[in-house]
Amino acid sequence: MKTLMTTSALAMTVMAGAAHAETNACLITKTDTNPFFVKMKEGASEAAEANGINLSTFAGKYDGDVETQVAAVETCIASGAKGILITPTDSRALVPVITQAREAGALVIALDTQFEPADAADATFATDNFKAGVLIGEWAKAKMGDAAADAKIALLDLNASEISVDYQRDNGFLHGFGIDIKDPTDIGDEDDPRIVGNDVTDGSPDGGRTAMENLLQVDPDINLVYTINEPAAAGAYEALKSFGKEEGVLIVSVDGGCPGVRDIAGGVIGATSMQFPLLMASKGIEAIKNFAETGEKPQNSEGLDFYNTGVELITDTPVEGVPSITSAEGLEKCWG
Repeated sequence: MKTLMTTSALAMTVMAGAAHAETNACLITKTDTNPFFVKMKEGASEAAEANGINLSTFAGKYDGDVETQVAAVETCIASGAKGILITPTDSRALVPVITQAREAGALVIALDTQFEPADAADATFATDNFKAGVLIGEWAKAKMGDAAADAKIALLDLNASEISVDYQRDNGFLHGFGIDIKDPTDIGDEDDPRIVGNDVTDGSPDGGRTAMENLLQVDPDINLVYTINEPAAAGAYEALKSFGKEEGVLIVSVDGGCPGVRDIAGGVIGATSMQFPLLMASKGIEAIKNFAETGEKPQNSEGLDFYNTGVELITDTPVEGVPSITSAEGLEKCWG
């Protein structure tokens, strides 16, 4: 009798556990220091709590840290995660481990940065990064007016891996400015004489400063600077200031973080394209919950190979033909 009671009690415990089992999910970001990814983690954590999902979070030690992200995905597979949200630090190198995760039954959603190919993941929730670049390119061209024909342009990119988010923003900017881009998936193959050069920043203020210093050595008369993100833009401005060249140089960027929007108001950055990391993360969590309950996967935005979470140009010097909002309005929408 005692054995029967013990067995029955065990069965009831197992059934109760199954009835209240949580869906396990993972968020893997490039770093845990960039305000963009801090906000993304915040959005995912809040959405996970609201949707009854057990969320584990991981981050690379630096932008480009493939090894740590691979290890994180492997940990998520081993834990039986139903869904993985990831901002791939290398859109090509991570494809094999992402394939393993999908084969293990996990829904994999890229955030911010598409895999190459894009369908290596089940879905991507991201800014239209090419459009983000186009907006700041169009703004810069209109702002410079006739002087755009003789611009001297510095391009401050992410890193040597040339991942999708990097070449999309860079080439979008060039296209918006009216420069012929050659290979849309490559950086630095243009032959327009207005381009002084490209350098890499790792998306950080220190990297932005060093890259700007390097390019000023090539041509001290640079008057237009594109940056991969606002931390790199802040570093570029410090370099220009140290050379006594902060006046008369336009800096444009992509991000829309609150520090960057305040740099718009302060005249450090001329224009930036705002993206919405909290929305990317919360939508990703909702998609994992839906997948766990119904088996349905998210759908792309019409005509795109990703789900578009939107972009807005922020500037305090609007130009005709390029829709924008002010830094004051941007502070109502910014993050970080």
